[in-house]
Amino acid sequence: MVRDVSVPPMRNVRARLADLGIALPPTATPLAAYVPAVRAGRFVHTSGQLPTKDGEPVLVGRLGAGIDVEQGAEAARICVLNALAAIATVADLDDVTRIVKVVGFVASDPSFTEQPAVVNGASRLLGEVFGSAGTHARSAVGVAVLPLGVPVEIEMVVEVR
Repeated sequence: MVRDVSVPPMRNVRARLADLGIALPPTATPLAAYVPAVRAGRFVHTSGQLPTKDGEPVLVGRLGAGIDVEQGAEAARICVLNALAAIATVADLDDVTRIVKVVGFVASDPSFTEQPAVVNGASRLLGEVFGSAGTHARSAVGVAVLPLGVPVEIEMVVEVR
């Protein structure tokens, strides 16, 4: 039997999250006129996801002005969990074959330059959950302010089978 190596073996993403001690949150309610995720063919694009739990920010402020890199990286992890919940509204997480692109927006003090270290919180979690399929292209962009005063916003593009 010849195995198609272009498609990674099936995995249970929710079980992997549970192994990591992580529960996927409910899908965050959009703050305005948009949907959490859209599937276009084999790709799912998420809207920007914030570090919220139960509709409330878990952290507010800016990096370099009261929030440190570790706190920002944890906020980025929460954003990714919210993004995975958004993806699950339009595709089965077990059908994700590749995390294609992650864009991280980091509310930053003008002197703060460690945006990549903050967004590493998102990237590392994707690697833990998806293994090599979690390796992705990425941007980490410093901004003045984000919705609800949160320090990080993450959007993603994933490929699904």
